[in-house]
Amino acid sequence: MSDSLVQARGLRKRFGEFEAVRGIDIDVRAGEVFGFLGPNGAGKSSTMRMIACVSPRSDGELQVLGMDPDVDGPQIRARLGVVPQQDNLDVELSVRDNLHVYGRYFGMSRAAVRVKATELLDFVQLTDRADDPVEQLSGGMKRRLTIARSLVNDPELMLLDEPTTGLDPQARHLLWDRLFRLKQHGATLIITTHYMDEAEQLCDRLVVMDGGLIVAEGSPQELITRYSTREVLELRFPPGAEASWPETLRDLADRVEQLPDRLLLYAADGEAVLAAAHRRGVQPTSTLVRRSTLEDVFLRLTGRSLVH
Repeated sequence: MSDSLVQARGLRKRFGEFEAVRGIDIDVRAGEVFGFLGPNGAGKSSTMRMIACVSPRSDGELQVLGMDPDVDGPQIRARLGVVPQQDNLDVELSVRDNLHVYGRYFGMSRAAVRVKATELLDFVQLTDRADDPVEQLSGGMKRRLTIARSLVNDPELMLLDEPTTGLDPQARHLLWDRLFRLKQHGATLIITTHYMDEAEQLCDRLVVMDGGLIVAEGSPQELITRYSTREVLELRFPPGAEASWPETLRDLADRVEQLPDRLLLYAADGEAVLAAAHRRGVQPTSTLVRRSTLEDVFLRLTGRSLVH
């Protein structure tokens, strides 16, 4: 296999008769932020658990840090930093002691752990809360502490499963800043997220998964260029009034999507399409021209309906 930190070929994961991951290929290069996007049940977390060496693969090839998880699981895990979807901190210990105890699991001396904990608390901006019980922290602070804990062993590869879910915008942006800093220092990160803006901000490359398969791969900008248009024109109408307009406007855009309260027209020049729509007598209650985003790509590839 290549010198990728993570490489998979035909990777599969089955739970009884259900196949959660259905033969995917992955390459994660050193120093990049690699993302997994997909709706619930797409296979993202199952893939992450195989990479983290806590769930054995059902079939296919997988190498992590040049080793086979089936054979070298403990050695791989010692070189990983893992931020799980749910914080699993010891709430009865102080912030600092959570780092001390975790560092000792990796065989670090007490002196080394103290130095590392001080450094990491400064990095995640929790120095002033170091002696507080974890249960007194806000959700964003707990998330930052979980990230600090994952860095105790100076990991070569970090796995972050939905790192900012449930956080308010300020806490999310602070976490983004910390992850940017890790990337600047050469860290390799694999992230799953439901937030398209998060993926656009953080990821160098990403894959979109749906139904256990990879349906698209590339940088955020490559995916937008490939699956969407430069701009999107949103035309809002009173409920029901938009139904009469799609055929009138269809030839003005690369694609027209009808939603309950608005039409989306995908085109290179949204203002030009809006002017043409006005000339045809279209009178929406409001209009918006915006750039295409990763969310437009995601919804086109995976659909707008919820999967049960």
